[in-house]
Amino acid sequence: MSYSVFIDGVAGTTGLEIADRLATRQEFDLVRLPDDQRKDANARCEAINDSDFVILCLPDEAAKQAVSLVENDRTRVIDASSAHRTAAGWVYGFAEFRDGQREDIASARFVSNPGCYPTGFLGLVAPLIARGLLPADWPYAVNAVSGYSGGGKALIERFEQEADIGFRSYGLTLEHKHMPEMKRHAGLTHDVIFAPSVVRAYRGMIVEVPLNLAAMGGDAKASDLLDALKHHYEGSAIVRAYEGNGMSELLLNENDVATDRLDLFVFANESGDQVRLIAKLDNLGKGAAGSTVQDLNTMAGLDETLGLRL
Repeated sequence: MSYSVFIDGVAGTTGLEIADRLATRQEFDLVRLPDDQRKDANARCEAINDSDFVILCLPDEAAKQAVSLVENDRTRVIDASSAHRTAAGWVYGFAEFRDGQREDIASARFVSNPGCYPTGFLGLVAPLIARGLLPADWPYAVNAVSGYSGGGKALIERFEQEADIGFRSYGLTLEHKHMPEMKRHAGLTHDVIFAPSVVRAYRGMIVEVPLNLAAMGGDAKASDLLDALKHHYEGSAIVRAYEGNGMSELLLNENDVATDRLDLFVFANESGDQVRLIAKLDNLGKGAAGSTVQDLNTMAGLDETLGLRL
């Protein structure tokens, strides 16, 4: 059996990555519109309602408008934008971060794919908060750096044209569309202090959460956090947790190959009470296209790793 899949926004960075992962899959038939009809509302509406699955790779408002075009009770939707990540009636499409999430995705009609930065943050802290090893009412800070492809065509063009840019810090108003997503799905009391940046690498991402465990007032040490993460992700082919001690650096290279993995590291001082939790992932992989394909596999009742780059 094969399922029809329409990618609305296939010409964008994420849409192209998803289409590439699905191009040779026998389980899915891609529905394609001629270039002159990609923005035609009638053509899009017909494609949406004729498809088993619709994947939205659109700006937020366009994604909301696309959902309004669904006129049946059969088509299932995966939204890769940030429009529905905290919306009622939508299942959060991060299978591994919480017990039971994979089963919720499998049965869902509407799935909102996680943001790239929140994937790193939630992958690190959500299981630890759920197990009581980290407090939900702590004012967490998130320091993150991404490849410039995460900014879409405009930022890609800027980095390609302005050769002197090496590092770009942004979100300096202390507001960012990923912040509600991190707070909601980690179950936090406070907004995170989020410090995102972009470097001269096309793809790749490092997300860091520094922790002073001694100041938190609990009994957890770095070894407890590592053990909990290893246990939570045990058996996963996509997410793995590693002890960082003995490593001297983590690198993003300008031309890293595509991957759909999420690697988590726990670095600590000798006493284990000062910790740097670090996630390394591909912002276009597990941070976007890879996790979308993973969700699609799960919703279709297939092995979730099919078509992924692991």
